[in-house]
Amino acid sequence: MKLLRILLFPFAILYGFITSIRNFLFDKGILKSTSFDIPVIAVGNLSVGGTGKTPQIEYLIRLLSDRYKVATLSRGYKRKSEGFVLASATSNAEIVGDEPFQFYQKFPNIQVAVDADRTNGIIQLLSQNEKPQVVLLDDAYQHRKVKAGFYILLSSYDDLYADDFMLPTGNLRESRSGANRANIIIVTKCPKDLSSEEQEQIRLKLKLTCSQQIYFTYIDYDDFIYSKEGKIAVNEIKNESKLLLAGIAKPTPFFDYLKNENDECLTFPDHHHFSDADLETILNKAQNKKIITTEKDYVRLKDSKLISHLYYLPIKSTFINHQQNFDATVLEYIKGQSES
Repeated sequence: MKLLRILLFPFAILYGFITSIRNFLFDKGILKSTSFDIPVIAVGNLSVGGTGKTPQIEYLIRLLSDRYKVATLSRGYKRKSEGFVLASATSNAEIVGDEPFQFYQKFPNIQVAVDADRTNGIIQLLSQNEKPQVVLLDDAYQHRKVKAGFYILLSSYDDLYADDFMLPTGNLRESRSGANRANIIIVTKCPKDLSSEEQEQIRLKLKLTCSQQIYFTYIDYDDFIYSKEGKIAVNEIKNESKLLLAGIAKPTPFFDYLKNENDECLTFPDHHHFSDADLETILNKAQNKKIITTEKDYVRLKDSKLISHLYYLPIKSTFINHQQNFDATVLEYIKGQSES
């Protein structure tokens, strides 16, 4: 695979050139971007997958939903519906996608919508009887047909965009200079004990502009696993033989948090739709043991034949330091946009 990526280097140069031209046309107003009168916050990354967008969106929902009417708008990756869909009691992961359905189940006081055309999605949200006061765009950093008022760029600690290269040689969707559009850069999935010295080294490597802020977060795992019947403390099942199941971009930290030497880890592609054959394979490997999966996978599996053995482990994004500064910056943007 590494050799293949090196051989594809000329295509990476071509892809980078095409995306740079596209960004230039948007920057100069030749290609149209639509702005809206309400606060719109875009959360995304420069690279393909695995930077922790879902826990960061959930952090923003917790921060904002007690103060404002919040809506999330996602593409709804791998959903089986088309166009604009507003999540409702009849929705499931196949209709709106796994991550939006997770938002809908966890946060009943917000609106959750999907639309590949984010401009149309916002227009449709604003046409509802209950109009949102803030829209969170999930994975929309490159969706430049909408001009968000505030951009949050995520980059994983172990795969910084400054060390990466364009697709298909690397994992970047656009050149590193695209980071200049961000108001805030968050380095995600850091070690909990990341030192101030290393934080400063990363800040210098990313070459922030004078107006940008940088923050560092880590993935915080819940102390309990959950099922339809209740919850069990993680320390009670750590030494128990179990099947760990994940269909996410980077499952290793999830496995490492739970596994012991007797556990089996089963990996599927990100956003995988589990077939009947997959479910049979999982059951055969589990042999009546507990099956523990990620929260994102659970929303796709909770109505399957696995449910009597199935548990999930929630995660959240936690700031290493300066959380209050981050909160204040986001709230100040929303207040200023709402009053203008």
